[in-house]
Amino acid sequence: MVSEVSSNTKLRVAFVHPDLGIGGAERLVVDSAVGLQKRGHKVVMYTSHHDPKHCFEETSDGTLEVRVRGNTFVPRSIFGYFYIVCAICRNLLLTLSLLRDQEKYDIIFCDQLSISIPLLRFSGAKILFYCHFPDKLLTQRNSLLKKLYRYPIDYLEELTTGMADKILVNSLFTASIFTESFKTIKDIPGVLYPSIHFDYYGQQPDLANPSLKPLISNKKTIISINRFERKKNIELGIHSFARLQSLMSNEEFSQLRLVVAGGYDLRVSENVEYLEELKTLAQKHGLSTFVIDQQSLSAPPEDTNVLFLPSFDEAQRSYLFSTALCLLYTPSNEHFGIVPVEAMYSKVPVVAVNSGGPRESVKDGVTGFLCESSTEAFTEAIYKIYKGEVDGNAMGEAGKKHVQEMFSLPSFIDRLEKILFNLRKKSVSFIYLYLSTIFLTGILMYALVSFF
Repeated sequence: MVSEVSSNTKLRVAFVHPDLGIGGAERLVVDSAVGLQKRGHKVVMYTSHHDPKHCFEETSDGTLEVRVRGNTFVPRSIFGYFYIVCAICRNLLLTLSLLRDQEKYDIIFCDQLSISIPLLRFSGAKILFYCHFPDKLLTQRNSLLKKLYRYPIDYLEELTTGMADKILVNSLFTASIFTESFKTIKDIPGVLYPSIHFDYYGQQPDLANPSLKPLISNKKTIISINRFERKKNIELGIHSFARLQSLMSNEEFSQLRLVVAGGYDLRVSENVEYLEELKTLAQKHGLSTFVIDQQSLSAPPEDTNVLFLPSFDEAQRSYLFSTALCLLYTPSNEHFGIVPVEAMYSKVPVVAVNSGGPRESVKDGVTGFLCESSTEAFTEAIYKIYKGEVDGNAMGEAGKKHVQEMFSLPSFIDRLEKILFNLRKKSVSFIYLYLSTIFLTGILMYALVSFF
């Protein structure tokens, strides 16, 4: 099954991504695939889950070839547990399906799960692994049992990540965390900042679009865009918005609203639970809430203070960015965070926590504010923008210029394409390749057989 290296200048690239939903990681993968395809490269996407109603348009409208495999036998969890074990098994089945296709690829671009890298080596392609953030740091270990459960998984993550021919990360912050977390991996990962597709932003929304009905309002709108996950700390935005009540009259506050939007999947229990927790929190602050139903699209009451938008389409996103007073970006130590970049290009000032990726994307006092992760600091920044103590329009213009210079999609594809061409030329140690691959494949296949 070993492929021959292409003799022409075009590449054959396979993308392996666990779940093609809606999120920053998915946006990066889709942009990479579309960008390479537009330059004449052959691109195929492999995934274990793809819902045409909950995905980026390019993966459902025929722009990209998407092959959904490895999702037949293994569930997402076992009675709400063993998510990572199930994800590993689904990913291995997906990889076996790719190998069974016997198609020749020059490069295989994989991300999120490194466990399949030993198997992917049997394709003969060079393996690029894009690390959004070490998975071992994305879970808590509150008990001895959980620590024991995670130990072999964390060990395999480090071992298999190190088997990639090239490792990329999304920020200098993630690069430093990667080095601290994977001490046995001596290769320094390259940094490739995510980008955005400028054509998707800055357009005036069509107000006749039915999906905008529940969003259209004359109120000044503060937005928060994140997946409905607890680590995103969306409650900081709600606390900060509620505190504005003490700084302005009731009449002024009634002309403000907070829209909390983001990725939401009914299959993910945390998404469902966290939305309910956020609604309860807002109501405890005396704020009226409304959850937009994407099926009925009924309009909220006029006096709604906090509007929740679980998942959104392109038109809804455009409307929010075109009308927002500012964006609240509340996660701490975020790996990179593409939403602040999207907001800045849309001329929306950003209020973000002064840690992680936003420290590399947001220019404090110029394109927004980098704040302590506290209600007081966030409220103060919002109030300055609302009251005009800083020039929000100037911040917006500066933000757009900054993004144009740093995060354009053509520049991103230029860098990625150069990396892929250099990677294709890279020689490998076949003794290391096959001995280590056979050894690790044996371990992984044993784990897969044991699961069944």
